[in-house]
This record gives sequence, structure tokens and C-alpha cells, in this order.
Amino acid sequence: MRTARPLLAAAALAVVATGAAYAYGPRADARPEAAEPLSKAALKPVGTCVPDPKHPKRQLRGVWIATVKNIDWPSRTGLSQARQQAEYVKLLDAAAARRFNAVFVQVRPASDALYRSSLEPWSQYLTGTPGKDPGWDPLPFLIEEAHKRGLEFHAWFNPYRAAYDAKTSKLPASHPARVNPGWTVKYGDRLYYNPGLPEVRRHVTKVITDVVQRYDVDGVHFDDYFYPYPGEGGRFDDSAAFAKYGKGKKLADWRRGNVNTLVAEVNEAVHKTKAHVKFGISPFGIWRNKAQDPSGSATSGMSAYDSIYADARHWIKAGSVDYVMPQLYWPRGFKAADYRVLVPWWANEVKGTDVDLYIGQALYRVGTRDDKAWTKVGELPAHLALNKGHKQVDGDVYFSAKQMLSNPLGVMDRLTATHYKRPALLPLIKPRGGTAPAKPAGLQAAGAVLRWTASAGARGYAVYRAAGADAACADADGRRLVAVVSSPTYTTAEPGTYVVTALDRLHNESKPAKVKVSEQR
Repeated sequence: MRTARPLLAAAALAVVATGAAYAYGPRADARPEAAEPLSKAALKPVGTCVPDPKHPKRQLRGVWIATVKNIDWPSRTGLSQARQQAEYVKLLDAAAARRFNAVFVQVRPASDALYRSSLEPWSQYLTGTPGKDPGWDPLPFLIEEAHKRGLEFHAWFNPYRAAYDAKTSKLPASHPARVNPGWTVKYGDRLYYNPGLPEVRRHVTKVITDVVQRYDVDGVHFDDYFYPYPGEGGRFDDSAAFAKYGKGKKLADWRRGNVNTLVAEVNEAVHKTKAHVKFGISPFGIWRNKAQDPSGSATSGMSAYDSIYADARHWIKAGSVDYVMPQLYWPRGFKAADYRVLVPWWANEVKGTDVDLYIGQALYRVGTRDDKAWTKVGELPAHLALNKGHKQVDGDVYFSAKQMLSNPLGVMDRLTATHYKRPALLPLIKPRGGTAPAKPAGLQAAGAVLRWTASAGARGYAVYRAAGADAACADADGRRLVAVVSSPTYTTAEPGTYVVTALDRLHNESKPAKVKVSEQR
């Protein structure tokens, strides 16, 4: 997402046209809503259960936490370690209360680090001074606290932004852009790494691999910044690199090839280092318009393919990403980029592939006057309702965490009430593998409290409740899912037959264990 001037890609379009106590969603001791009665059709023998597509139990629900310019976290530079930690925990608690299951945290805004690194200097957004050691390594804390709350932690990197100030003299002496000035291109008042240089690709890949090796991240994430957006700094002068490496290609094709190569190299490096770590990108919402390509979308905004040389279709076809998360930051009926047009276009692009599709949602626009539609609380919930008509859409991620807290127009309350009434398991991405743990052993009920023996390799447990005695299909879909918990215990709120399954870190799910709760104490 565009985190500079009005923060996100919508601006470009407008111009161009502590552990066990936490449940993964509601608190483990919170009262779940009453389960819907199981219909006769749903009560089928094990092995013949038919999930209701209206109630999927797997759905990504995430939020971006931007650190650049202190947009979301930390709220300002120079805060104490305790204050930084408290602010972060507040964001995570809000996400868990909304029954989210993932956070996308910006750890490298501009060739800097919000973690201890031998490759790049400390980020100025921690202390206010580039390169200054904050006295602690935030990343282990950020990851651990997310995992305590059942939230996947995706480390968000910007690959090509070198510095927000084009004056290299202001950078720490050890900064890669200062040590290797030939890697950079000045564009407007900023400094970028040249995507056409193999040395740049090697450095970016090394930085990301270092994080994947040393920290327990669940994913690596890129946003929509590749080559700079047009009109922000004149001509991007990569002529010398093009002359050396272009090999007779057209400039635009060469630039797209540079980005595609980096994406493929990062994808390979991440999965070679840790096979379970996901890699995905949230591209600008328009790949190409029909006016530029008959297979493009019926839109008239900026084309990511032609303007910033980001070819999401290539990444999908090549399988060089695990997911795409297009930033569809426009309302229904917006002529240049109608949400109702773009969702089916992207759904069709991933159809028949192993690439997941999540939608980037413009929470930051709700309540603004960017478009009349955003003054209405129903616009964003309507996006999720529309998504249900496209089975390829496996979830949504919101920009950004600050608005998750401020809850503009009460929209987060509405989303929780209408779309996130129950928790959700993570979507399974087949190439990332994983193995379902053994089913929970020793499940028993002592009054209202369920307990079982922890399963080896389990990251969490899903708890379902059926109103009737026959719970053969309780775990078939999301209608009966009441909680996802981190420890082998759960306090029930009402009688019923409870089904518990074990989950690995990717949410591969075990066979179910069942117990009947007949009384509450």
C-alpha cells in the first residue's frame, strides 16, 4: 500500500483517472453465540459430510501494521521499550477481539530494520535517529505476542525503497545505499535501489532470508511498491543498467522482467530456508485495463503492469507467490475502478491455481469524503458480502491498524457482527505442506470445562459445538466453530456435544475428538 501521501494506491488512481488465556478470536472464557441446530441433511456419517459453502471455516482475516512514518506503530519515535510494547499489544488485542487471525507488520520500510541486523541499520521510526540502537530487538516480541493470540505474523518488506531522503550523507555510514552508491537511483526527493542490478536482487534476497532464518515468522510480504509510481519524480534513470543488461529487450519488458526475477528468487529463497513460510504480494488493484489488454479488467485507472512494471498475472501463472492480495481500495460503482468489476477479475486469475486470493480493503477511507460511498457504514461490509459470491476469495486484510482502533462510523463493530461472528481457521496453501497433528487424546468434561492432552506439533485447537447428540459433521464447516484456543482447555458456555481438533502452525486439522457436556457449573 502507498504509505506516503495519502498513504495508499487510491491516491494514484485519483490522479490518473499471554498464551493460554487467549482464544484465537474471542476469549477462551467468552460466551459463544448459540449454535444453529444441525439439519438432518447435515447429520451425515463421517466421511460423507457436505460443508455448507455459505459458512466456510477457513478464511484469512488480517490487518496491516505500518511502521513507516509511524503510521500505526510505534505511534511516534523515541518511546520507551515498555511504551512501544504496550502500544503493540493494544493493536493485537483489538485484532483478536475482532476474530482476526493474521497481522502484516512492516519490518523494513526503507532498507532499514525494526530488528537487529548486520545487513541494514536500525530504522529511524524506533528512536528518531537512523541507525540508533533502541536497546532491544523488537521482532521476537512482536512475533511471540502475535502467536500468543493465534495471529499469524507476516514480515512486511519494501524491496526497492532505499531511503526517504535522497541525500545519502544523512544515512548511517554503514547503510548499503551509502556503501554502494552505484546501486541507487535518485527519484524526486527519495532514493531507490535499481531493480535492474543483480547486486540489488542479491542484497534484498539476503536481507529477507536472514529474517526467515533467525526469526519465527509465518510469512514474507511485499506491498505494491516496485518501480516508483509515475509523476512523483520525473524519469527513473536506469539507462546505464538497461544498456548493460537489457539484451535487446524493450525497456518496459526488461523492467517487468527484473521485478519478476526478484519475486521468483525471493520465493525460492524463502521456501528453501523454511518450507512452511508463506510468500505473497499485495499489488495495486488494477493489473491492466481492457483498453490496454483485452484480457484486462473493465476499468480505466492506472495499470500496474505498464506504470510500475508489476505483473501479478505472471506471478500467479509462474506460481512464484503463495497468495496475491490486490488492494481494491475503491467502492462499488466507482467508474474508473468498480469493486464489483475487480473482484471477479482477480478471482478468475487465480482459478485453477495453488495461489490464494485475499482482498486488501480500504478501512482507512471509511468515513472520509474521498467518495460519497465511503461516508456510508455499509460500503465495506457490502464488499465482504460480494466476496462470498466468489469462492476463490479466501479472506480480507485491512489497511490499517490505526483505523481498526478508531473504528470509523462503527464499521468494525458491524463487520464483527455480520461477517466475523465466529472465529476462522487459516486457509490451507497446499505447496506449504504441513501435517495434521494427532487428534486430541483424553478429551473429557469436568462440568463446563473441557480438558485434553496436548497433541505433539499442535499450535492450537479448534472447538466446535453441536446442539444435538449427533456431532458427526460438526467440524465440516464454520457454523459450529466456537473457538480456536492455544492450550488444551476450554470453558463451555452451554450444554451440547463438543468436538475438538488439533491444528499445526498452518492449520492442517486433525481428526476430531468428541465429548458431551450435559451440565454447566
